[in-house]
Amino acid sequence: MQARIDLPPSNAEIAELLSREANKASYVLQRAYRRAARSAFLWEVEGRDLVAEKRPLTELAHIGPFLQKQIRQWIRRKQHPPRPPPLRKEFLTLTESRVRLAKVASWGTRLRGDLQMHTNWSDGSGDIRAMADAAVARGYEFIAITDHSKGLSIANGINEAKLKRQSAEIEAVNSEMRTSAKSLSVLHSIEMNLNPLGEGDMEPAALRSLDIVLGSFHSALRRKDDQTERYLAALGNPHIQILGHPRGRIYNYRSGLRADWETVFREATRLDKAVEIDAYPDRQDLNISLLKIAKRCGTRISMGTDAHHPWQLEFIDLALAAALAAKIPPERIVNFMPLKELRAWIDKVRVAEARRTRTNRNDKCSARSAHSCRNVAKLTRTRIPSHLRQRPSAN
Repeated sequence: MQARIDLPPSNAEIAELLSREANKASYVLQRAYRRAARSAFLWEVEGRDLVAEKRPLTELAHIGPFLQKQIRQWIRRKQHPPRPPPLRKEFLTLTESRVRLAKVASWGTRLRGDLQMHTNWSDGSGDIRAMADAAVARGYEFIAITDHSKGLSIANGINEAKLKRQSAEIEAVNSEMRTSAKSLSVLHSIEMNLNPLGEGDMEPAALRSLDIVLGSFHSALRRKDDQTERYLAALGNPHIQILGHPRGRIYNYRSGLRADWETVFREATRLDKAVEIDAYPDRQDLNISLLKIAKRCGTRISMGTDAHHPWQLEFIDLALAAALAAKIPPERIVNFMPLKELRAWIDKVRVAEARRTRTNRNDKCSARSAHSCRNVAKLTRTRIPSHLRQRPSAN
């Protein structure tokens, strides 16, 4: 604590100070403070280092002269905020994450791909080729294109027909990659919208054609009661292999859902499915505290940037740092698998789900048969009225 007090505030603390100022400011200034607070997580240099180097803070995104003056005062006075409330708790900054990763250089080198991103097929701004080129520049072996499904119309979700057309474009990009001797494989996936009952919004046949399926909640995310059953139902959905941004939290906007997380993660482990670290700066979901529970339960972890533009693939550092901080074993992170091993895991989960579905169907059939047999037995034991037992006389 002494070392912290002796230093000017970090970017994470500046974000908290900005958020607190927003609560007291006029409407126009509120927007400026909050926008700057969110941006602080992506500043590539510590604000206090800029001041020490006598450089302007206006080099930082969304910092103008007014906010520069305010932040300089905090840095000069070494002003630190109280601990953030749950709405803003456990969000890493890019600078902090990169310091963590630099201390264990081998950690980042294990990364082979990014398993959540969006393109202009739904609400992203880059096309598939642009996302692929950005992944090649990062040395990835694979990426998954996970555009939103049809139930999320606000994000321009795609239906089964569009999904099929997208498959042709992905195959064309993969063909170009092979022709140019690039080692990247673009996996066709989707971020399927799940309702509170854990049900998806796409036809099973369309989902079976995909390389991997991510399932996520996008509605009823402010409920205060325990949502454990919702998560168990989602994990039980036979068509998904990864549960995306599980809590549904968003920085300074929504705390996310509550659940018995140990029960949720143990069920994911039993089914050999993965839960996600969504590295989008406003989400960072799962956070470190929940990742520590997942680690204790032996749960597989998937990492995705939730990128909507090629440059946003850099968000992956936030997920890598969170997994490192939670001490997730590298063998439990699916992004660290070679592509062949990743595909084998997906196939294994699908085979197990098909077997489980058949077993459940047979159990239901057996239950219905038993019920029918009991009804027949009841009928045979029923006393038939005498007038119905008599043969009708021939007239």
